Amino acid sequence: MMASTPYKFYLLHGCDSRQHLDQYFSDTSGMIFEDDFLIFPIENLAKTFTVGHITGDVLIDLSKGSLVHHLYAACEFFKHIIVLKISDRCIMELKRWLDTRTGAFNWEHATNRHVELEGKSHQSKEKEEKVREAAQHVVKCDLEKENMTDPIVFPPADCIISFCLLEVICKNQDDYIRYLRKFSGLLKPGGHLILFGALDLSFITVGTDKLHALTYDEDFVRKALAGEGFVIDVCKVKERTAVSDLIDYKAVIFIEAHKEI
Repeated sequence: MMASTPYKFYLLHGCDSRQHLDQYFSDTSGMIFEDDFLIFPIENLAKTFTVGHITGDVLIDLSKGSLVHHLYAACEFFKHIIVLKISDRCIMELKRWLDTRTGAFNWEHATNRHVELEGKSHQSKEKEEKVREAAQHVVKCDLEKENMTDPIVFPPADCIISFCLLEVICKNQDDYIRYLRKFSGLLKPGGHLILFGALDLSFITVGTDKLHALTYDEDFVRKALAGEGFVIDVCKVKERTAVSDLIDYKAVIFIEAHKEI
């Protein structure tokens, strides 16, 4: 019997950004992760931003892969979306979509879902253009630097969105708290942090690669946020519905919190 292949580490090895999109976010028939990774975050983000208390000039996106759908609601409330990525591969895939290049990933299914929630089902193209106009800054970052975008210095953000990044960049719970503290350092006092993650996850498969993931539960996230000076305003947990051996999470979690002044 062959020995199992060790898990790869996202920060060191990255992943195939397009394969990641195709496996977990596409509109192909039978795409089993739609409820958990597309509909659940889109619906909760739409509700969160529609309330109207999260707004401002600058939003920073720190997310895994080359995702777009989590920015649809935000683009209506922020003039500037700064997208930070840890790899050139993620940036290249994202820019294909932002620059409307041939071969870009098709997010139309997610766009349609969002504009339907807004009661503007005829405005899908306008919605995508608003995201493109807002996301003018796509920058490679180094999470280990004091200023992760050095030599570029960005102003403190009014809001940060992080979609499924912390679990794949952290080797242990101390890492999670350390990176959460770095995220907090990018925020204004009173600024908002929106986290989307997968609970009780230990690996994610992308193509032929298995990537390590930090296993944590809701209680850990709540304590970590409180310990770093955040107050949780909204916390929603959805039990897993997808049946697949590509990834082993048990639930997905959506958190909106604000940084204490």
